[in-house]
Amino acid sequence: MTFKTLLDRLLQQEGLNFVLTNRLPRVALTRFMGRFSKIRQPLVRDASIALFQFFGDLDLSEAKKQSFDSLHDCFVRELKEGARPFDADPQVICSPSDGIVGGHGRIDGDELLQIKGMPYSLTELLGSAALAEKHQGGSYVTLRLRASMYHRFHAPTDCTVKRVTHIQGDMWNVNPIALKRVPSLYCRNDRAVIEAALPSGQALTIVPVGAILVASVRLHFLSLNLHHDYRGEQVIACDAKLQRGQEMGWFEHGSTIVVLAPKGMELVDGLEPGAEVRAGQALLRQV
Repeated sequence: MTFKTLLDRLLQQEGLNFVLTNRLPRVALTRFMGRFSKIRQPLVRDASIALFQFFGDLDLSEAKKQSFDSLHDCFVRELKEGARPFDADPQVICSPSDGIVGGHGRIDGDELLQIKGMPYSLTELLGSAALAEKHQGGSYVTLRLRASMYHRFHAPTDCTVKRVTHIQGDMWNVNPIALKRVPSLYCRNDRAVIEAALPSGQALTIVPVGAILVASVRLHFLSLNLHHDYRGEQVIACDAKLQRGQEMGWFEHGSTIVVLAPKGMELVDGLEPGAEVRAGQALLRQV
């Protein structure tokens, strides 16, 4: 048995996995990782990326470049032109990122599911009862990004971003083991509530949720990094017109995106919890 296989088996033990990834000083470790990942010293950089490839099953075949300045540069890598084509069907809302489909369904009342049997409050997630009300009757989909996945996220359709609310919080891991054990986990973690309007005027909200080791979320349309120590405005007004597939920003590690879609949309056929999707793939379709 190889060391990697042994480590994988150990981490599959839920109790041990939870302790190792959540009982550590989460915020301090995340700050450290944010600084460490930007070190450009060749020996540190090369060893870090090699370990990332070995333990994270990292595939760089689609990367635009094969040489990186730092571990951070590898995390937020761009892909080759055309690697993530976006479905052009105007009846479709695309996946904003690569990810694994988690909780999803119709928004009826104030409860969403982070995992089966673990509800959380939409109002608490968004920090706004008024915004939660706008999404009544709509649909939601949760996408979890593994650390080795492509970390950039894009506009899922043509839209105009009207406001971003940064909500400071904790840095719990967002893997399935933690989702089964930590109530309202998404409502506890650092997150950015990105409020957008579709050309029809309907609300589309995207919520990137931070997690342990996610040092920041970069939003290109604001030229801003939102992170645990960010002390700027909590609510940031903007008027950013984005086209379908346009890059919105990136995570500095794997995490989660919650997509809140308007009425009349449902998950496309064939997508179930655990299915992997790519940025640009049809996620929700008008019915």
